[in-house]
Amino acid sequence: MSQQETTQVQVPVIANTPSSSIVSSAWDTAISNAIVKTGLGFGTGVLVSVLLFKRRSFPVWLGVGFGLGRGYSEADSVFRDVGVRKVNA
Repeated sequence: MSQQETTQVQVPVIANTPSSSIVSSAWDTAISNAIVKTGLGFGTGVLVSVLLFKRRSFPVWLGVGFGLGRGYSEADSVFRDVGVRKVNA
């Protein structure tokens, strides 16, 4: 069985840091991750579209959607690690 690897982004938290700085750092990490993942999804979609699907547009939109979803997922993880968002399940 294969185990799914998860990447966790560490946001530096110092004892005397104001909360606005911590949240700002988390937002910076979340937005940069979303931009990178969306760009990678776009690039992969364009490549697959050109090579396999005769330049149709759905692979590009699918790649962008996967990139945005991955960016959202990692942003959620970052905000949970910082303590801004807690889920009691």
